Amino acid sequence: MVQLSLFFIDVLMYFVFAGAAYLIFYVILKKALSHRIIQKKFEKNDRIFDEIKFSISTIIIFTLNFAIVWELQKRGYTRHYDLDFSHFTWQNAGYLVLSAFIMMLMHDTYFYWAHRLMHHPTLYRHVHQVHHRSTNPSPWAAFYFHPLEAFAEFGIIYVIVFTLPYNEIGILLFYAYQMFINVMGHLSIELFPTSYSKNGVLKIHNSITHHNMHHKYFNYNYGLYLNVWDGIMGTVHPKYYETFEEVTSRPPLDKEPIAFKAESGID
Repeated sequence: MVQLSLFFIDVLMYFVFAGAAYLIFYVILKKALSHRIIQKKFEKNDRIFDEIKFSISTIIIFTLNFAIVWELQKRGYTRHYDLDFSHFTWQNAGYLVLSAFIMMLMHDTYFYWAHRLMHHPTLYRHVHQVHHRSTNPSPWAAFYFHPLEAFAEFGIIYVIVFTLPYNEIGILLFYAYQMFINVMGHLSIELFPTSYSKNGVLKIHNSITHHNMHHKYFNYNYGLYLNVWDGIMGTVHPKYYETFEEVTSRPPLDKEPIAFKAESGID
């Protein structure tokens, strides 16, 4: 029953986040935001079906691993703590939010280096290339992973539960945020204003253009939430900020929205 509940929660979150993004930005606001489509075209429909299919397999793998974490937690092997809601304080609430933030920072580091590793020629050819079939992804590509990569992606949860005092609510906050960022990172429509890239603090957080350029050019912009590791390691695309400003400076189009076009495959 635990496994089934975890599966439905994960499926629900995926379809709510990705489905809402698709409905809002690819259907309702498609015409209004057509000038903000980063690559000036959308992914072809059959690729979207592939994104959903692989995302479901990822969710199954995540569910199995969450069930393992649940069992380890019951046996007292993790750093889980219970919340006493009869004595709930602002300190408890503050730590829940802080722990979710720490999880995000841990994940950002884990993701960057795991992602770099996935671009090793052998791993890329046999594993990570699946994700890069979408050179211009849709929101449905959030969990578009080869099964082996899905196991690697889940690894951050094991790192968290064995090193950081946590409660399920903190994990849920973190997981919801990573789902949101993952979906938005694959939106392929830039939503941030032009001024975003000029703000010394705000631009540390990645824009949608940041990850879209990774799908287009492959060997740049590896970070998930933040642009810190890319900056330190010199892997920011040299035209990232220029591209962001070009996309966000386009005037609205007074014509029909850009039609779906087929991708030719890996550039």
